[in-house]
Amino acid sequence: MPTKIQPTGLSRLALLVDAPLSCIATPYIEALQKQQYAKHTIELYLKCIIRFSCWLKTENLDLSSVTPKLIDHYLNDLMLLYPATVDARYFIRMDRAALRCLLILLPKQQVQITKKPIEAELDRFSDYLLNICGISPQTCVNRRQHICAFLKHRFDTAPPDISQISGDDIDAFFQHLALKWQPASLREVSSSVRSYLRFLALQGKHISVLLAFIPKISSCSHATLPKVLTDIQVDAFLKAFDCSYPVGMRDYAIARCLLDLGLRGQETAYLTLDSVDWRNATLTININKSKRVQQLPLSTSTGQAIAQYLFAGRPQTTSRILFIRHRAPFNQPLGVPAIRSAMNRAFVRCGLRSQFCNTHALRSTTATRLQKAGASIKEIADLLRHQSLDTAKTYARVDIELLRTVALPWPGSCS
Repeated sequence: MPTKIQPTGLSRLALLVDAPLSCIATPYIEALQKQQYAKHTIELYLKCIIRFSCWLKTENLDLSSVTPKLIDHYLNDLMLLYPATVDARYFIRMDRAALRCLLILLPKQQVQITKKPIEAELDRFSDYLLNICGISPQTCVNRRQHICAFLKHRFDTAPPDISQISGDDIDAFFQHLALKWQPASLREVSSSVRSYLRFLALQGKHISVLLAFIPKISSCSHATLPKVLTDIQVDAFLKAFDCSYPVGMRDYAIARCLLDLGLRGQETAYLTLDSVDWRNATLTININKSKRVQQLPLSTSTGQAIAQYLFAGRPQTTSRILFIRHRAPFNQPLGVPAIRSAMNRAFVRCGLRSQFCNTHALRSTTATRLQKAGASIKEIADLLRHQSLDTAKTYARVDIELLRTVALPWPGSCS
């Protein structure tokens, strides 16, 4: 019995006697203690587990029935019971966090869901995207969701018969989406369906006719200029970080990586201590969309921010990840959602939250500042690690003042 939970823990554990999760309670507490969760948090999580165990008992379910899908069903039931208040949302988040830790603890064979034919097909498609196409995990998730919707629209609950897919099915699917989706979203779906058809072609399927049914949706991405921070806004944004305490040092160092080097959130999250070469002033990126090791020059401002965090802010840990969590579970990398939230909080503090709401605005700002400093499109593409120059050409249109100097007078005007 873990000693840190006594005596209140004993009263909690007593409620689990003859409950479906009685055998998992002690290992669950020990796992939380190993990750340095606070005693109060462990008590709250244990209360959530007890509530979930009682629900399992009323539903005549046992430990082997616990799956992510079952937990989602349980949380949906809780949302129907709780009134729509701030306190209710807090308790739902607490239950979700506690049960997420439970899923990690359970043996893998207990949390696997029996795969349906459509899920097996999606798994093969995901493996093709990740290991053959080399696309990013998030893009893989998005395309998997699009193809899942397509297969369910065509076959409903029946096992999918790929040979039965016709051009009319593709046409009907996009007509259905066009009633509620914006063109930008439809363009992503069309890319996903096109990618899926190429996957089928590798299996010997004849898809040339089907490709003709994928609609070509016009792109309006060049109709507007990219949203970027001005120099004044950049100064206000950087001053919004309080570097007098560890979390502020960490978030400021992350902001410098995003703003000075144009890193993506995922690239920043997976930087390690070995990524920084202090002697040669370079930063090595191992995790990126192209899945190639790339080196960037480490600017003085970015290096100083990282060094300050390492010497005065980073907690003692065995992890080699550069930016880690400062709250339980410890020794874990700071995820992309946490990085996004940290930057959004900074936007709130400097009064820019109504204009900017993600980390990509910082990446666009990097490119725009390079363009204004005289960098070529090729140099911008190299720094941002764009595989195509067309992606970086967007930033050639942002310097309005410079364009005015080369504009020809209107025919017949006095000037």
